[in-house]
Amino acid sequence: MTQGSVSSDQEEIRRELSVNPDRIREILDNHNRDRGGLIAILEEIQAEYCYLPEEALRMVSEGTGRSLVDIYGIATFYHAFSLKPRGKHLICACAGTACHVRGAPRIVAELERQLGIKSGETTPDNAFTLETVNCLGACALGPVVVIDGRYFPKVRKSKIRQLLDQTVAGFDDIPSGEDGQVFPIEVSCPRCNHSLMDAAVVIDNLPSIRVSVSFDHNHSRLRLSCLYGSPSSSAEQDIPQNTVMTFYCPHCHRELADTSICPICEAPMASMMVSGGGAVRVCSRHGCKGRLLDLF
Repeated sequence: MTQGSVSSDQEEIRRELSVNPDRIREILDNHNRDRGGLIAILEEIQAEYCYLPEEALRMVSEGTGRSLVDIYGIATFYHAFSLKPRGKHLICACAGTACHVRGAPRIVAELERQLGIKSGETTPDNAFTLETVNCLGACALGPVVVIDGRYFPKVRKSKIRQLLDQTVAGFDDIPSGEDGQVFPIEVSCPRCNHSLMDAAVVIDNLPSIRVSVSFDHNHSRLRLSCLYGSPSSSAEQDIPQNTVMTFYCPHCHRELADTSICPICEAPMASMMVSGGGAVRVCSRHGCKGRLLDLF
């Protein structure tokens, strides 16, 4: 390759990363250019480009009336956002205490070795970005690795090559719930102990979790996937993205309140008991993927 030239792969990456102003305007219009929906707007932009380009953030500032300082403050506060390009596939390895004592450093070292990069870096072909986080909310199942939003519990060094190959091949070819990696949980109301599982409505090929929710003086039944790590859900009526809901048990009608806040968007969490011991906390903001799982 001559000096100053770029490979076809690099040229393709450069084209993919260029910002399409029409697409940014479309995203803003989808959210009615709402100042209060800024997190949802940034999430959609990041899903489109794998990071938050400066040009896009300037358009968001102009379109929503929020200052660029405020937008950068949000973009740098939440770990889910990135101001530099990420790879096509994002790998997050937990380095928290529980995972650390179960061998997380060895898992991170093996990922770095096989990918040829350090944590916080992206492979030259823009295929993988590797990051470490302090906690992924599934301490009893460590070491935990999340790849493109899919949880892999109790990971071993011998499985790293298989996980990377599987990532390239595509997880969509594997039906949810059949690969043993996104694991199902059974939950009940922490107030009346009644099961919240609904076999009559299936999501991800498994019984759903049924709760009641209220929002903006409206009430609806909401069903969530019982696969921890799956964002799938269905509601009896349309719930606008970014709406913060209040969760209730459909049996005793008491609030499924929790004292914690979502680590992604800071909305209140709703809490449900996990069969066998533990609790799962779900973000009350519609569209947010915030989840925390404590097993004991």
